Amino acid sequence: MEAVLAHLRGAIERGDYAIGDKLPSEAELCRTLEVSRPVLREALRALQTMGLTVSKTGRGTFVVATTVEDPTFGDYAASDLLEVRRHVEIPVAGYAALRRTPENLDHLSHLLDRMERETDTTAWVAMDTLFHLAVAEAAQNPVFRRVIEEIRDALARQSAFLNELGGRRERSNQEHRAIVEALIDGSEHDAVAAMSHHLDRVDTTLTDIVRPTRTDIPTEGRPEA
Repeated sequence: MEAVLAHLRGAIERGDYAIGDKLPSEAELCRTLEVSRPVLREALRALQTMGLTVSKTGRGTFVVATTVEDPTFGDYAASDLLEVRRHVEIPVAGYAALRRTPENLDHLSHLLDRMERETDTTAWVAMDTLFHLAVAEAAQNPVFRRVIEEIRDALARQSAFLNELGGRRERSNQEHRAIVEALIDGSEHDAVAAMSHHLDRVDTTLTDIVRPTRTDIPTEGRPEA
């Protein structure tokens, strides 16, 4: 999927497809790129998340931008989402370290163990959002949990995007483990630092994905593996 995405994104950024142009049909792209329809559709969804295209039911996929500015996850732009997460989840982690109950710690530890064993991305993403909800619950303030609930869909979409294109799962598990260990220790300082590091890595990975691609990607035929 990454190769297909790089091929299509490169074509758009080079101007092979201009703003307003319609991409070839899914059937045609599958034949040309020699990939399955599910793989192609994942790449097309990623293009739309990046803000390069829009999909119009019954009409096809159209180019709306030639450079990636700010990906959108559900109802929220990535930059807005991260800004709010920094202002909410970092202090929440500190409160959670001070207020967590044994039940909170058991739940988080069990959830993290399952995440570290999980190999299916879809299942892992679902647990990723549950993890952040569980940290908010450990802060013992229902307003914090309500805020995370509001952005839950966007978090899941962002998580799937970063895992598909940035290989974040293993590193994210390690960062989550550091957060849980800080909560077990009851260290507000360490919990804040661990959550800050986690969100910094999310930001860095997202930046690496959306910055301009190479211009030497082939413009014809199947993308290189």
